[in-house]
Amino acid sequence: MGSQNAHGSFRSGTLLRMLRVQQWIKNAFVFFPAFFGEAITREAVLERTVLGFFCFSLAASAVYLLNDLRDMEQDRLHPVKRLRPIASGEVDPAHVPWISGLLALAALWGAWLVEPRFAWVLAAYMAMNVLYSLWLKHVPIVDVAIIAAGFLLRVHAGGILARVPVSEWIELITFLLALFLALAKRRDDLVQSGGGKELRPSLRGYNLPFVDASMITLAALVVQSYIMYTVSSEVTGRLGSDKVYITSGFVVLGMMRYFQLTLVEQRTGDPSKLVFKDRPIRLIILGWLLTFAIILYAI
Repeated sequence: MGSQNAHGSFRSGTLLRMLRVQQWIKNAFVFFPAFFGEAITREAVLERTVLGFFCFSLAASAVYLLNDLRDMEQDRLHPVKRLRPIASGEVDPAHVPWISGLLALAALWGAWLVEPRFAWVLAAYMAMNVLYSLWLKHVPIVDVAIIAAGFLLRVHAGGILARVPVSEWIELITFLLALFLALAKRRDDLVQSGGGKELRPSLRGYNLPFVDASMITLAALVVQSYIMYTVSSEVTGRLGSDKVYITSGFVVLGMMRYFQLTLVEQRTGDPSKLVFKDRPIRLIILGWLLTFAIILYAI
């Protein structure tokens, strides 16, 4: 990509910022069914799931572009979002619908080639998020519920790709954790607003005491549900190990570290970015994954 001197041309890195590639980490949830179902080593499962991950990522980027185009004027008031390529004027808004449309078509076409049922789930995800961008993100509580539902669709897509059933436990933990992360993002919006100008209409339904109390409640529910999952006779029987409970320690530590960053160090921010920026959180996630992998695949 060349340098940009005027509206509509790209300088290095602009396209990647437009697509919000750092947010693709959310689509790693499609790997959960294959990983927890001990299916990731089966023939073609990893290949299908990797392809599904990229299809989901292209679809998510298509929706992000439409959302950024619609919120362009509002984003210019935000101390961070004003730097996004569309809001900052790096990209001609007239080009955005075409780029978004091409990404959406590529995602759906690729998904259909991988597995037609997966393509239907991906289409449902995109339709739900278009409604979110146009209307539902302005409805308090409904907005975070829609985000959580998107994570559930990722997990169910992963189940289709891996051809394994998605357990009620995974659904419950995914939904609760996604609600927690969505509220964490709302908290960041509130902090960025500085209690002054309202940066999004749905913030009328939130304030810091409400968000903090909700996050603490959800964190407790996530930990409790996860511990119940690890000691469930159905789960230990299916996985063939009674050592899964060991991984609960990482979940507790992860929640504690996030609250330490937020409430003690006042380093609130986008949860997706914290995964890349905070070394203790990265180490906790890595320890959790390695411990689970050892229990599932090595013991």
